[in-house]
Amino acid sequence: MRVPANAEVLLRLTVLGQVLIQHDLRADLSPDFAAFATMFGQADACFTDLETAICSPLAEAPTREGVFLHVADPVVLDCLQDLSISLLATANNHSWDLGTGGIIGAVGELEARGFADAGSGIDLAAAGAPDYRRTENGCVALVAVASGAIRDGAAATATRAGVNELRRDPNGILDPVDLSRVLAAIAEAAAQADVVLACHHNHLLEERGRQTPKWQRVFARKCIDAGASLYVSHGAPRPHGIENYSGRPIFHDLGNLVFQTATEQGFYDDEVWQSAIAECRFVGGRFRDVTLTPIQLNSEGVAGPGDLATRGRPSIARGVEARMILDRIAELSRPFGTRLERAGDTAIICAA
Repeated sequence: MRVPANAEVLLRLTVLGQVLIQHDLRADLSPDFAAFATMFGQADACFTDLETAICSPLAEAPTREGVFLHVADPVVLDCLQDLSISLLATANNHSWDLGTGGIIGAVGELEARGFADAGSGIDLAAAGAPDYRRTENGCVALVAVASGAIRDGAAATATRAGVNELRRDPNGILDPVDLSRVLAAIAEAAAQADVVLACHHNHLLEERGRQTPKWQRVFARKCIDAGASLYVSHGAPRPHGIENYSGRPIFHDLGNLVFQTATEQGFYDDEVWQSAIAECRFVGGRFRDVTLTPIQLNSEGVAGPGDLATRGRPSIARGVEARMILDRIAELSRPFGTRLERAGDTAIICAA
């Protein structure tokens, strides 16, 4: 059992949009790279969802081709470390882009660098298990799961490496065995950690990803009820609303932090290139508030459409651009009864 959190201790957990990263951002530094590294480094832990298969000696032949093959050299992990990111979810529809061996090799690359990671593993028990990041101000646990677009052979089983999958039948009912496993992992994590992050990568989308499905909202609340301190979703890939449930935040989709897609210009609309950094603060293990810093990603590389290495990099939004992004998040959050308090180019949401 964990020691109860000190009621006065402040723990900072920064949560980010997903990273579809295929090129080292340090090779051609963007103006805000150092600012992000400093911002993320001020947190006790910083989290994102790695939507990229990592090359390793164990990687197999690609399981898909074309612009939707997301593969990168392990150097991108070093880049994420230089950004002060320490927690990674690996349950998503691209983890298997280099096959089962690719998943095993990627886990090895992550663990060799000291990341806390969850969502894939050498078997279902490992893929579904929480991982922990211990800090001076408390312990953060991560449980990660994926729904939709998990291809045959990609899901972990009792005897096969893969992704921790949460299945849903044609009638919209979540698989009871999968659901029970995920909620049990959250409960286990809550008994060991001060803060528990439940991450859900969802590709069972509605209205082309523009609306949060009702079943996902129900699942998010179940995660909170099971002991999660916060729930974060990715996959749409665009920002969705923020819900304050039982005094704990639910980020129904945080969109992208890095989006180095090779799709044609115009394939995605403007909202896909907008997101926010969520700096969450917990006191004594209880959520206190979150500061949202809006960001803008460049939809075109610095040298033009063919420059994919500098496409999809984030910069801090300011002025009119910042207000537009926060207005959009406020509009999406209004149906949940969530109110954003503006503070310059940022916004704050307090616990209910």
